[in-house]
Amino acid sequence: MKEYPYWWDSLPAVPADTENLEPRRPHAQPTALPARADVAIVGAGYTGLAAARHLSRGGASVVVLEGGRVGWGASSRNGGQVLTGMKLDPATLVARFGQARARELFAASLESIVALERIIADEAMQCEYERTGHLVAASKPSHFEAFREEQSLLAHVFNHTVDLVSAADQRTELGSNAYHGLMVDERSGALNPARYVNQLAGAAIRAGASIIEETPVRSVSRTGAVWTIATSRGTVQAGELLVATNGYASAATPWLQRRFVPIGSYVIATTPLAQDLIATIIPKRRMVFDSKHFLHYFRLTSDRRLLFGGRAVFAKPTADTTARCAAILQRDMVAVFPSLGASPVEYGWSGNVAFTRDQMPRAGRLRGAFYAGGYCGHGIAMATYLGTLVARRMAGEQVDHPLFDDQFRAIPFYYGTPWFLPIAGAYYALMDWLH
Repeated sequence: MKEYPYWWDSLPAVPADTENLEPRRPHAQPTALPARADVAIVGAGYTGLAAARHLSRGGASVVVLEGGRVGWGASSRNGGQVLTGMKLDPATLVARFGQARARELFAASLESIVALERIIADEAMQCEYERTGHLVAASKPSHFEAFREEQSLLAHVFNHTVDLVSAADQRTELGSNAYHGLMVDERSGALNPARYVNQLAGAAIRAGASIIEETPVRSVSRTGAVWTIATSRGTVQAGELLVATNGYASAATPWLQRRFVPIGSYVIATTPLAQDLIATIIPKRRMVFDSKHFLHYFRLTSDRRLLFGGRAVFAKPTADTTARCAAILQRDMVAVFPSLGASPVEYGWSGNVAFTRDQMPRAGRLRGAFYAGGYCGHGIAMATYLGTLVARRMAGEQVDHPLFDDQFRAIPFYYGTPWFLPIAGAYYALMDWLH
């Protein structure tokens, strides 16, 4: 099994750097640091690159600092699912925020997909984007009954239509007996995340941004109106700073570490499957996830592989967990699709998803630096969207948004090491068993 993302090998040209476990280089870029820039951005994922593209198009000098290569983190490790909604379900949004604010937040998720599609079209990206729709699979009969309530709430409060498919009819959408009915949302989409992040980097470069790879940031400090960013290759001074590290926030920005919790997500990919088998698994090529807290998510790729992911363990990934979690996921995959019992797994990998305490993404300004993150597994469109919005604010626009939070509070007793994840994992496992 190859212990790096399948997506890296789907990129054109040279193979992935398997010795150093790095994605392919998308573009030739200088390695020398500029002495100064108008804006420094830490992190060359969706958030940072979308911001760099917007700011550079406006005439700012922008340097993006990346500890690995472009898209090394979640931006090339995720499942490529472009989903409507937030991590929190609609009923929870209404209960927590009231109907008016809940509508704004749900609308933001739809706006983020529109923004993503606009960038893909404007930059003529070839990233396998398509509107596939998504399925939510009911893990228990009671979950399907909850879908009925959610369907009504989405229609009457959010003006958003979803369809239900009973367990008796679900094989028209999903070739599995493991579930008890489906909810279908036609608005969601799919893409190849590594191709998208590489082409977003290309768009930022064409706009004038510099991307300096393999340059970890050691510390950031501010004196007056000037930021000094110390890296492994020297220092850069900038007038504004955006920290776009999400689930990979480091000790260079301890204040952001205290607000984002990295949780491991694990993915496997099979070898290419026979066309007749593909037709029985997910016949309409939807994006799929189930209704558990310890959820699974899965999809088909353009070359007929099944990607199957989830929180195989509720912890931050370590060097020795990938193979163990891949075995767990393969067992779970075969439980969902027994016909894949003889299908080898060719890839297995992991990455960090960043959660906030209330499971809502955030963007804004803290301690003088701009930030965006906490996408809770819904980051492809939202990271692109918030990265662009925060860039507009950095450029001087009066941008207001329900996800902007300049008072984003740290998690009490948390300093970057998520000691509470085993407790949270046990709680969610209990909830899955009880409900």
